[in-house]
Formats: sequence, C-alpha cells, structure tokens
Amino acid sequence: MDTLAANLTLWSAVLAWAVAQLGKQLTHVAVTRRVDFRLFISAGGMPSTHSATVSALAASVALREGFGSALFAVTAVLALLVMFDAQSVRRAAGIQARLLNQIVDELFREHRLAQTKLVELLGHTPLEVLAGLLIGVFCALIVHSRF
Repeated sequence: MDTLAANLTLWSAVLAWAVAQLGKQLTHVAVTRRVDFRLFISAGGMPSTHSATVSALAASVALREGFGSALFAVTAVLALLVMFDAQSVRRAAGIQARLLNQIVDELFREHRLAQTKLVELLGHTPLEVLAGLLIGVFCALIVHSRF
C-alpha cells in the first residue's frame, strides 16, 4: 500500500525545494553578508526553487515510471514550461518593475506620489534556472538511491 510518507516523488520535490531555498539564502549571505528570511517566501534569486522543484518531480517520475511513460512526458513538459516562464516572462516583469520603480523615484523628487514599490526580483537568469535544474535532478537521484 502506497502512503504519502513513502512517496519518493513527493520527497524528491520537497528535498529539492529545501536545498534550493537554503542555497538561495547562502548565495545571498555570500554576496551581502546579511541573512534575509524574506528570501524563503520570495520569487527570484540563485538558484531557482521553481526549477529545482519541477525538475526533481520530472526526474523522480523518470526513475519510477521510465522515460517513455506518459506521466514523465507530462512532468517534463510542465518542468520546461515553468523554467521557460521563470527565465523569460517573470524575468521581463522584474526588469520592467525595476524600471518603473526608477521612474517613480525620479518623479517623487519633484511630485508627491505614493511610495509603493513593485517587486523587482521575480524571475531568473538562465544560470539560476540551470542551477535549479541540476539541484532537482541531484535531489531526485539522492532520494531514489536511499530508498
């Protein structure tokens, strides 16, 4: 009988998420010398947690069901869509938010405007996505080799 606790695919994704979130914090500390707990619930940064999670799902399904299975095809396509979105659409939105924030800052100097800032760290660079992908596959291999 399969139980939630024995679901290696779920634990592969959870481990990849945790490793990527920890990696994001460590990367931030290495660059800024400060801990920022908001990174645990924010989008963007190095490595991509989204990429790590979906690639762990796809890798785990491949290990359990095979590369020729329909379920692997679904998870692989989902992973590719998430990773493409992270490094294109969401990244472009972050760049636009940064530009709009700069415009508002310049206008605020001369006019009284609301000081609400847009979130700038939304997407990922291709390197951040690649790092997430590698973390995900590695975590799935670790989980499947241990159980």
